[in-house]
Amino acid sequence: MSVSNLCDELEIARSTFYDWRAKNTAPPCIKLPNGELRIRRVDFDAWLNALPKDAA
Repeated sequence: MSVSNLCDELEIARSTFYDWRAKNTAPPCIKLPNGELRIRRVDFDAWLNALPKDAA
């Protein structure tokens, strides 16, 4: 999924996602050769499930 897809699904601003990346709290990302980031659905789902229940 793209960063835009993730942000839309979580209803967050793009800047929030990049803040999470800077703090190493975002889901694992893959950097494509063109520099764009992608998040595997399985990694995203695992990341969501690992969050503390009061954070979700």
